[in-house]
Amino acid sequence: MQERNVEIAIIGAGTAGLSAWQAARQYHDEVVLIEGGEPGTTCARVGCMPSKLLIAAAESAHQAGNAAGFGIRVGNVDIDDRAVMARVREERDAFVDSVLDSMRRIEPANLLVGNARFEDANTLRVGNDLRVRARTIVIATGSRPHAPGVFEPAGDRLIDSDAVFEWQTLPESLAVFGAGIVGLELGQALSRLGVRLRLFGKSGSLGPFQDPVIRDYAERIFNQEFYLDPAADVDTIERDGEQVVVTFRERGSDRHLTERFDYLLAATGRRPNLDNLALENAGLALNGEGVPLYNRFTMQCQRADGEASHVFIAGDASQELPLLHEANQQGRIAGHNAGRYPERRAGRRSTALSIAFTDPQMATVGLSRDEARQRFGCDGIAEGGASFEDQGRAVVMRQNRGMMCLYAEHGSGQFLGAELFGPRVEHLAHLLAWALEQKMGVERMLEMPYYHPVLEEGLRSALRDLNRALLQGPEMGERCLEYGPGG
Repeated sequence: MQERNVEIAIIGAGTAGLSAWQAARQYHDEVVLIEGGEPGTTCARVGCMPSKLLIAAAESAHQAGNAAGFGIRVGNVDIDDRAVMARVREERDAFVDSVLDSMRRIEPANLLVGNARFEDANTLRVGNDLRVRARTIVIATGSRPHAPGVFEPAGDRLIDSDAVFEWQTLPESLAVFGAGIVGLELGQALSRLGVRLRLFGKSGSLGPFQDPVIRDYAERIFNQEFYLDPAADVDTIERDGEQVVVTFRERGSDRHLTERFDYLLAATGRRPNLDNLALENAGLALNGEGVPLYNRFTMQCQRADGEASHVFIAGDASQELPLLHEANQQGRIAGHNAGRYPERRAGRRSTALSIAFTDPQMATVGLSRDEARQRFGCDGIAEGGASFEDQGRAVVMRQNRGMMCLYAEHGSGQFLGAELFGPRVEHLAHLLAWALEQKMGVERMLEMPYYHPVLEEGLRSALRDLNRALLQGPEMGERCLEYGPGG
């Protein structure tokens, strides 16, 4: 058994782990990065990038099929699914290679290959032949798709979002379970590429949305294109030959249908890769799901006795926000504090920002309506919004579907958050996130320049509506009473 003593050991070489390694190296040379899984970040291999490649192909097919609305006739759209998936994998592999290039710059002695597990609070066993003792440790082991046991009858016809990008060709039919961001993005893209599809949710939630007004609107818009039931009543899931048979109650009726699908895609969330770390040997306090308790501003874990630990956590392993920019930020905070330990400093956490690359796009910024009400009281916030249906630039592009809901604080006029559903709202969401970072009020946001004709003019309309609500404070209290606690 080989043994090695280091200052800092970082478990996981994904986005969070690489970010932590770069930060920790500013303090010590003896920093090792341990990777036991497939190289390349989740984003590059099976997440952000391959999904956007698939979505880009689907958007191209959709635009070609709808060109007649502009007076342009292109004939039948012929989708070569084998060529589509070949490009997805080729470009995906290029993104992964870019990540691997950055890893190759790490000194070979500081890059350890093997699965790590705790032997005690400061000791890791890496593989079968190496024991690493570290002064501080960063857990950045990422996450993996999770499929509930109810899907087990589907057998090998059950796939997760990782497996989609390995398809050589596309199936004829697909049942998608999960109405979150992953399910909606992949479901709509595959539907546009010719896959017969039904998408089933469970709780009634839809993507990142919390506001019931915009959630219900989005559900109606998506159902104009593909079948979506965010609160599906599914009777049975069975395997029959090479297909999955699903029996369910049809959305909006009492009729029960039985349909056959080539695959069942479980887009039902991810679970942190913590179960093989032997965390019981690390002396950490864990929540009911086995995730270490930690301070989100220092990323420092808590010991079982309630004291602060020398172990830090970052990225998807923290089960906070499975987003690349969050993993990067958490990794940086964890790496700096692991390097400074026992000194630690609170890292700056950015404004909450989430985007779904559906069509129309979905985005949330800052506080949701319910979060704002909880923090400031029901009569402490103003609400405003606008529709994209008659917005000039959206009409020009024939993408005039969507709406915006914005929230601000009475009295101060401070902008608090927004939920957006519309064309290219990824850009509007960034503008709003930047405004929140600058702690801008609604009036100041309205003083910013707006070109014509642009989609940002729709945002200005929503801000004007919000500003009018701010000037009518007492009426907002009556609106809250009218809506009641559930909206």
